[in-house]
Amino acid sequence: MENSTETDLAIVAAGAAGLAAAVAAAQLGLAVEVFEKNATTGGTANRGMGPLGIESRHTRARLFRPTRDEAFEAFMTYTHWRVDANLVRAFLNKSGDTIHWLESLGVTFAEPATYFSGSYPTWHLLQPENGPPGPGGGATMMKILTQRALELGVKIHLNSPVSRLITEDGKVTGLVISENGAAPHSVRARSVVIATGGFGNSEAMIRDHTGFELDKDIFPFKIPGVTGDGIRMAWEAGAQKTEMGMELVYGMPDPLTVPPALHEACRQPHLMVNLLGKRFMDEAVMPNVTFTANAIAQQKDKTAFLLFDSGILEEMKRDFDTRNRVFPKERFDDAEATIDAYLASGKGNFYRAPTLAALSAQTGIDGETLSNVVETYNGYCAQGYDAQFNKERRYLRPLTGGVWYAARHFPSAYGSAGGIKINENAEVVGKDWRPIPGLYAAGTDACSIYGDSYPFIFPGTSMGFALNTGRIAAETAHAYISGAI
Repeated sequence: MENSTETDLAIVAAGAAGLAAAVAAAQLGLAVEVFEKNATTGGTANRGMGPLGIESRHTRARLFRPTRDEAFEAFMTYTHWRVDANLVRAFLNKSGDTIHWLESLGVTFAEPATYFSGSYPTWHLLQPENGPPGPGGGATMMKILTQRALELGVKIHLNSPVSRLITEDGKVTGLVISENGAAPHSVRARSVVIATGGFGNSEAMIRDHTGFELDKDIFPFKIPGVTGDGIRMAWEAGAQKTEMGMELVYGMPDPLTVPPALHEACRQPHLMVNLLGKRFMDEAVMPNVTFTANAIAQQKDKTAFLLFDSGILEEMKRDFDTRNRVFPKERFDDAEATIDAYLASGKGNFYRAPTLAALSAQTGIDGETLSNVVETYNGYCAQGYDAQFNKERRYLRPLTGGVWYAARHFPSAYGSAGGIKINENAEVVGKDWRPIPGLYAAGTDACSIYGDSYPFIFPGTSMGFALNTGRIAAETAHAYISGAI
């Protein structure tokens, strides 16, 4: 295995973190090479909608809060200070400037937005090349970052998986790759950034590190190639491990194949029960998808069912109670035709029955308990007060029959979180708590700032963390290579 190339900075993967690091490093004058295992750049970010930004020109122009100080305090309170406060502060403080940096590269933002009522307007929705902001808008940003990287002289190697890092005398000095199926060869590098996007499509790592089982009780967005390669390599090089989890949301399995209007109809704050037939949450919390996923994950088989009837269906044809920016549907248009087509598809996890007993038989929900729960819940609706979970009165709608419907929900996830410990400079921290010279990590591989739950009160955090730690890694690597640190 011969050395084929030498470079200042080698970057493992060309997603949001990797390309941000590549462009930032090239702007600082470093020679940069990026090695991507897939045939295209962008990774998970191609499906995203936009990054977090605190005190950007967009939020300041609208007098939106939070300030950087307010954001830091709220973030640390949310996570109960179980996370690296210095890393959180560095990320939040840089996030507004990163919005401006992206704009200088040609990225356009539509607006700063919230995810649900009560969350902060930190989500800087990207303007796609065509159409309104929405899922997939991130692909336009990734295309621009790829173009700018190439214009700056960055060499991007596609179909080039990295198998391991090279270390010498405790320093990382390169990596081993296989380009287009060729024999492995080494690349010498003065520093390396790992940015492989986590382990959200690794059955083994999800099982071993999160307590979920892929496609059994969790149904994440399985991005091709996101299998924990970078985490494994960093551990082999002596990196300290962090807590690891999933960036939980919830929904029917494979939600991108569910018609958007049906998807939203099945996430409205109606009656939610588990397999035992019991209510287990205040359904008004459902727009906070992390909280809802947490609640579902505590139930039998990590399963829950949202119930509604023909009367509620008629109301949803006119208006939805809650809405979000991912699937911005206002009402359930063409409801019966959509339901008929979905049931005919045989995809499952949605049920229709003429009676509550028949619905129980279809779903496996305990019928006797469910009947009692529906009766009790209808009593709460009649008196306008939920004595069990204090659900907001405006969401209390009785289920009186006609036709009965149920949607089966599981925890889902945009991806994983954590694995590689880094400090506020994006330096990978070894088991001795000291930085490993020449090794940096950015994005999901190193995102251990959530505590036990993704902070949806700050929408855009995942993409924002990737972009900002990518820039930080590039700046620290430049300082290391130039001898400043």
